Amino acid sequence: MTDTLHATDDRRVDRSGWSIVSLDSSDSDVQYWLSRAPRERLVALEQVRQTVYGYALTPGRLQRVLEIVERPRR
Repeated sequence: MTDTLHATDDRRVDRSGWSIVSLDSSDSDVQYWLSRAPRERLVALEQVRQTVYGYALTPGRLQRVLEIVERPRR
């Protein structure tokens, strides 16, 4: 696994390492990820995030609107 979090890397998914398991076998998943280094877990998390949400470096944002309102004098 590469040790980088750059969203611009050209990554290919190695599907030979995938397996289909029952949802009841989650204990082995927990043990696996607890045995990994924190940096490696973050890299894997970033890969999943990019798969789900895409590779955009910055998300689309709403335009800021500024309006000046004068308060009535009392």
